[in-house]
Amino acid sequence: MSVLGQKQPTRLFDAPGPKARARQRMYSVLACFLAMGVAAFVYLGFNDTWDEVMAAPGQLFSADIWRINDSGQWSAEKWDPFLDPEIWSDMVLPGMMNTLRAALVAAVLAIVFGIVFGVGRLSDHWWIRALCGAVVEFFRSIPLLILIFFTLASPLAANQLLGIPFGTFQVDPLTAVIVGLTLYNGSVLAEVFRAGINAVPQGQAEAAYSLGMNKPQVMGFILIPQAVTSMMPAIVAQLVVLLKDSALGYIVAFPELLRSFSLIGTRFNNVIPAAIVCAAIYIIINISLSRLAMWLERRNAQRGKASAASATAPGVPDSGPGDTAAAAEAEPPVSADRDGSGEPLEPRR
Repeated sequence: MSVLGQKQPTRLFDAPGPKARARQRMYSVLACFLAMGVAAFVYLGFNDTWDEVMAAPGQLFSADIWRINDSGQWSAEKWDPFLDPEIWSDMVLPGMMNTLRAALVAAVLAIVFGIVFGVGRLSDHWWIRALCGAVVEFFRSIPLLILIFFTLASPLAANQLLGIPFGTFQVDPLTAVIVGLTLYNGSVLAEVFRAGINAVPQGQAEAAYSLGMNKPQVMGFILIPQAVTSMMPAIVAQLVVLLKDSALGYIVAFPELLRSFSLIGTRFNNVIPAAIVCAAIYIIINISLSRLAMWLERRNAQRGKASAASATAPGVPDSGPGDTAAAAEAEPPVSADRDGSGEPLEPRR
């Protein structure tokens, strides 16, 4: 068979040979055994039967070792508290509402912070660019937990630096968490918005300037909406990070979701079931947020297509299918031996 007649490969790499395929199968089998070993270690460890296996390794293949131990974390008694409605109404739901409240307020403030300082970094004035850049880089470089601690200790700092007496103002844990989340995530979103604005084609801004629009109008009506649409995945990803970072409020005694499940695990000695249920709630909330962002993105895309399809030139009536058909019937066909005006064409010489 000629070279041209051979089937061209559809991969970007060479197909593995017999030895490579054998190695891949061996690696897959070893990886499966390793995963099974880790899963067995985790199960037996939380089942409180791993010590028996270490004392007598031959019991690893005994059914009694794998049976759920009443004193382990997998027993039904450890999961019973999550079937009690009072646990959900008194501990889980209030903690979840506090988490959502802190995350929602911080998300709105972080988006506003990001837009203001992201646009400020694109200002025509050098001192505004320098100030906004310094603020963004400063808060991006400080860990979130330190920002929360600094905000909580601001009354002490005001007393030491400005002489303001204690009790003049207080900072509760909710305010400290919201301020920390706003400053840190807002600084990250400022870079996201700045990158999105720079990604918009320069011709659109030039066209807006040619129509007589000033820079605030160009930013507000042309650049920022397109930047938000194009950078929606990055914005949603940062908002998911913000929601998960709200769990750091546990350090400053903020009664959020993680603290509620920590108290449940301590009271009923069911740390692992509490951690699993808490992780499941966080996963559901984050997936719902991602789905909401995808729906908003599709909705904006559909609105953009509809507005582009319905846009017509000013002063020109929109002609429907009936008008087009009527115009075609009213206009007589042009004969092959006549020009557009109906005059006969002169014969060719």
